[in-house]
Amino acid sequence: MYLGLPNVWQIWGAIITGLVAGLIIGKSTEVFTSHDYSPTRAIAKQAQTGPATVIIEGIAVGMESTAIPVITIAVAVAISYYLPGGASEPLMGLYGVGIAAVGMLATLGITLATDAYGPIADNAGGNAEMAKLDKSVRERTDQLDALGNTTAATGKGFAIGSAALTALALLAAYLEEIRYVSVSQFMSYYDVTLMNPKVLIGLFMGAAMAFYFCALTMKAVGRSAGAMVEEVRRQFREKPGIMRGEEKPDYARCVEISTVGAQREMILPSLIALVVPVAVGLIFDVAGVLGLLAGGLTTGFVLAIMMANAGGAWDNAKKFIEEGKHKDEYGEKGSEQHKATIVGDTVGDPFKDTSGPSLNILIKLMSMVSSCSLVS
Repeated sequence: MYLGLPNVWQIWGAIITGLVAGLIIGKSTEVFTSHDYSPTRAIAKQAQTGPATVIIEGIAVGMESTAIPVITIAVAVAISYYLPGGASEPLMGLYGVGIAAVGMLATLGITLATDAYGPIADNAGGNAEMAKLDKSVRERTDQLDALGNTTAATGKGFAIGSAALTALALLAAYLEEIRYVSVSQFMSYYDVTLMNPKVLIGLFMGAAMAFYFCALTMKAVGRSAGAMVEEVRRQFREKPGIMRGEEKPDYARCVEISTVGAQREMILPSLIALVVPVAVGLIFDVAGVLGLLAGGLTTGFVLAIMMANAGGAWDNAKKFIEEGKHKDEYGEKGSEQHKATIVGDTVGDPFKDTSGPSLNILIKLMSMVSSCSLVS
């Protein structure tokens, strides 16, 4: 209203569309990651036949969980684009998509709170165990941690969903930087069609970028975890009193390994996200960059949802067995079924805590670098 836009109520409708889309994605995430629902319990059920089937079921649950968010974002994009008048004025439609992303991010305070709740509950459980508190305290913190896994996955769903909408707005900014002709003539001017091999090359490179970025971050977790394990073994060898409670471990060294490893291992993925859009633009021109952004956006969005939800479901499948409320059917803590879900949770940690959330950054970073490289 204060901006003097002629279609203020349509813009308001786009904002509401973003809000509703965020709520749907959040509820979908809860269904696929909480052990109150069948997808996570199905993973716990597969623990009866070993860790391999736990991993297979977890990946399947993660893949299945992408359907509702993708459909939700597709509908939200369509409504927020055409409602403000995108059919007659494409830039106005893209503005509607961008404002829908703002609507989804309007709940940022709640989203950040729910996202932080999970690690806080997890650390509370660790503190209770290290302090040798009563067993009932650990049981309560485990219940809080299970809820925290779901809220953290919900927060990641909000983040990647808003990233998908925001990327379209950034794509519009990129188009505005290179628009020498009218929007209606833009596609033909730059030959942005699927028949242009530059667009197809960009699409494939964008899709591959998402997977390669995840590969780098997952390998980084593996290397850092390996260094951490070696340090723990060294301390056990040199300080045998740790296991008897007579000596304190060197916690600072472990924290240092984790911190330094995190900073060092992100150098290469960051450079790739910065260099590839510029290189594609220099070699394949505008058509290639648009293909790169489209391929990275679509593949990155789906892959991020899959990894975040699969990781949360694996973790909560383990928590479900640890509760022991259905031990006759699913097993209990310390059983073979529990050990199988621990393997699944170990695989799921880099899925939900590293690779999945980092794709949010990749999607936005590629779009921003593409626009900034034109300005410079």
